Amino acid sequence: MVNLLSMHNNINEPQTSHTSSSRSSESSNPLEAKKWASKILRDCAKAISGNDSSKINHLLWMLNELASPYGDCDQKLASHFLQALFCKAFESGNQCYKTLTSVVERSHSFESSRKVILKFQEVSPWTTFGHVASNGAILEALEGETKLHILDISNTFCTQWPTLLEALATKSDETPHLKLTVVVTLGMARSIMKEIGQRMEKFARLMGVPFEFHVVIGSLRLGELTREELGVQEDEAIAVNCVGALQRISVEERDEVVRMLHALKPKVVTVVEEEADFTSSRNDFVKCFEECLRFYTLYFEMLEECFVPTSNERLMLERECSRSIIRVLACEGGDGVGEESERRERGIQWCEKLKKSFTPVRYSDDVVDDVKALLKRYRAGWSLPPAQAEDTGLYLTWKEEPVVWASAWKP
Repeated sequence: MVNLLSMHNNINEPQTSHTSSSRSSESSNPLEAKKWASKILRDCAKAISGNDSSKINHLLWMLNELASPYGDCDQKLASHFLQALFCKAFESGNQCYKTLTSVVERSHSFESSRKVILKFQEVSPWTTFGHVASNGAILEALEGETKLHILDISNTFCTQWPTLLEALATKSDETPHLKLTVVVTLGMARSIMKEIGQRMEKFARLMGVPFEFHVVIGSLRLGELTREELGVQEDEAIAVNCVGALQRISVEERDEVVRMLHALKPKVVTVVEEEADFTSSRNDFVKCFEECLRFYTLYFEMLEECFVPTSNERLMLERECSRSIIRVLACEGGDGVGEESERRERGIQWCEKLKKSFTPVRYSDDVVDDVKALLKRYRAGWSLPPAQAEDTGLYLTWKEEPVVWASAWKP
């Protein structure tokens, strides 16, 4: 595969040799057919799994010629998966992931993060679905309490909480005191939490809600956190909010984290995770690749329909996906205890873990109605399927495919 070394500096760069005119003149080429990227990517993954050097060489070269991070959905998928496949083939995933993460952390700012998050929430309910469902469950579980303490173990940068503060401010009885403790594990989030805290405190004053804001810079060993470290007081009603957080905990540590959450004696625990399984197949590269491709194809198609083609926010979201794909497919030995993970699990898998310590809480009709009202603000394609008797939680679907799962639990 030595010929591939010349590709290393060209991966993820736009290709200029395939102009629109040449594409139209070669429309009979089967590679130009719809979904060409998934076919070549699958073949390449199988070749890597089978150590077929000649085929790997050919398919990576082909992908490098056709892919572009600035093209259509297939070109983007090919571009971002190509980088992961290249890293897998050359066993360079760990170094590539560290380099990409370091670059992002150096350039990270509150304003850039805020723009991306707010624009994504404006055009898609991918994240706001979980916010509305979780806020509704938290408000109902803490109804009548005067001292509220929310432990936020999430990746939402506190964008979930202004609507909850508004709801507390409009209560007919005495406004409760709210303490918000944010547990931060992501390095890039730590640098911006001070400004987020200042904005949250200012908004709470505007709403007239008595408010405290605390940040706990946790290690990735979340299972070792204690009530004392989190500042939990005996007279507080506790809610734990986990949005997109559990997938970042190492697979081996997840049961320990669930037990830690139970030890906090919360009134409610809310869990929101993306609906994908990168865990059960982690030792089978081809199966894991297939699930990764399925999930990110849905995600990229959603981004393509929700954002304008020239959106910088869309580009940043796609680059974040690229890092995640490399983490899942190309990083060797990177999912041990204490290391950040990208191993998503489906709702049914999380249920198996959570039911060892908690009982599921069914969402009230009011919360379900709030979620349905939220989805009406967005373009067609989003839906909330009727809950089945055996279901735990709610599923957000995009074109009838479940993409995000939200749930609430009590000890």
